[in-house]
Amino acid sequence: MLITSFTPACRVLLVAILAFTGRAVCCVEAGEVAYANAPSPHRHVTQIIDKHVQERWNSDGIEPAGICSDETFVRRVYIDLGGRIPMLEERQTFLDDGSPDKREKLIHQLVSSEDYVKNMADTFDTLLMGRGAEQDYQERAKHHWRGWLERVFRDNRPWDQVAGEMVLARPQSEHDEGALWYVFERKDNPQAIAEAVAPAIFGIRIDCAQCHDHMIATEIEQKHYWGLVAFFNRSKNQHTKHGPRVDESAVGGFSDFANLEGASSPNVLTFFESKLIDEPRPGKDVKEEDRDDLYHPPNVDGELRIPKFSRREKFVNDIVRGHPMVARAFVNRIWAMIMGRGLVHPFDQMDSTHEPSHPQLLDTLADDFRASGYDIRRLVLAIANCRAYQLESRRPESVDDPATFAWYLQRPLTAEQLARSMQIGLRGRIDDRSTLVSRLRENVPAVMPETIITGVNESLFFTNNSAINEFIAESQSPEHLLGKSLQLKSNADAMNQLSIGLLGRRLDELETDATMSFLNSPGGHESTSDGQSSNRLYHVAWAWVTSAEFRFNH
Repeated sequence: MLITSFTPACRVLLVAILAFTGRAVCCVEAGEVAYANAPSPHRHVTQIIDKHVQERWNSDGIEPAGICSDETFVRRVYIDLGGRIPMLEERQTFLDDGSPDKREKLIHQLVSSEDYVKNMADTFDTLLMGRGAEQDYQERAKHHWRGWLERVFRDNRPWDQVAGEMVLARPQSEHDEGALWYVFERKDNPQAIAEAVAPAIFGIRIDCAQCHDHMIATEIEQKHYWGLVAFFNRSKNQHTKHGPRVDESAVGGFSDFANLEGASSPNVLTFFESKLIDEPRPGKDVKEEDRDDLYHPPNVDGELRIPKFSRREKFVNDIVRGHPMVARAFVNRIWAMIMGRGLVHPFDQMDSTHEPSHPQLLDTLADDFRASGYDIRRLVLAIANCRAYQLESRRPESVDDPATFAWYLQRPLTAEQLARSMQIGLRGRIDDRSTLVSRLRENVPAVMPETIITGVNESLFFTNNSAINEFIAESQSPEHLLGKSLQLKSNADAMNQLSIGLLGRRLDELETDATMSFLNSPGGHESTSDGQSSNRLYHVAWAWVTSAEFRFNH
């Protein structure tokens, strides 16, 4: 909430009320920004995180990495929470701040920003829907999925309600129209829906249970797979005058499934760690009649009828709401986003074969998340403020297990983070319409990969792709970083400004010598009136933007 037009007395009273209720308040006075709910609601959770992680270090005899520098932290947190590197002015403002709690204040500022909203929407779009062609992203925007997803994080919607809206796929107002696209995009394929829902909402993969009980994680049974499919096998996409809708029949959807030995069982309405939903099954030779009295009449002309016994509604009300894995899976996923890997790794395989690295911590965070009303922002604040997040990325000697979180785990930027960081670094502004975003999505598809591998195709893309080369070449106007650097008095000044703007640091002595040798070498390049190498400075920018240092958070 932005307060700009109240009297001082009213502002004090309103800030006090909203801070008490945990609402974020931004008070603007003479150009200064202060965050009135000074991140206290999450602090006790952060202390719990620090306690459990420290206990693991103590029990394993680990001396963790040191706390990272402010230069490292400001770049890291802008990428992880804001989805981009900081602008020069943002970086300098943070470095000049002498307050002891400036890291906490910056985290809170970012989590209250539109950059956070876009970054979370980018990440969850891919985690929930998968990478797609450019046409898929256009369809998601056209049918309000993207807008709905942004509102989820802007309004800090409770995650259990969000999950329910996605799978119910039955919008109650224009504000939640986009939620139905989660089911609609999977085009009447109940198995595809079930295989997406299980990891997205419950943190487990059930694909292996299609033909038999899971052979390793034996608690995941074949009936869980086909039971989840049954919740969606009466659904069908429809186009109405109100837009796309997911229809649901009141009859049908009864069948049997067979295991590898040939034994068959009915696909009853059930799921992992859930009760059986009772539904009368017709006799073997009975043909069901799809009658009007099995439906509620539509509330609005042109809307679809809703079955009085709705399988999707039963799934939301009796399975999703209150299911213990909903909170655990989301906590583990947010932990993985911020910390580089989940407390259970991989984050979407929370079964008996993948034990948590800190069992009590996962239990505590899940319980707290549930008790907080599934408050996403509070969870992010708690994890981002913990000590382990602020460690150096250099692995301590004799420590090999990343599950100890004894150092910051480096991770590649997503395609969206990379595009926005290139735009901020070189041009000082973001243009989501740029073709750079779509080209990077095609060539840097992974988001939160289980293992980090830079393949040949990705390497060749950054080395040779015309989209990257053209973007850098077209970023040399006077208002751009390259243009501003060329206006400085010397190659040394230009090099320093460029390295701070793109890499977030000054070069060391060896790097400085090599770069200056390249910039000052004669021949083969155009020079400005004061001797600066414009062409060679472009090549320096290209080398840094395509480097692993720029493409990874560390």
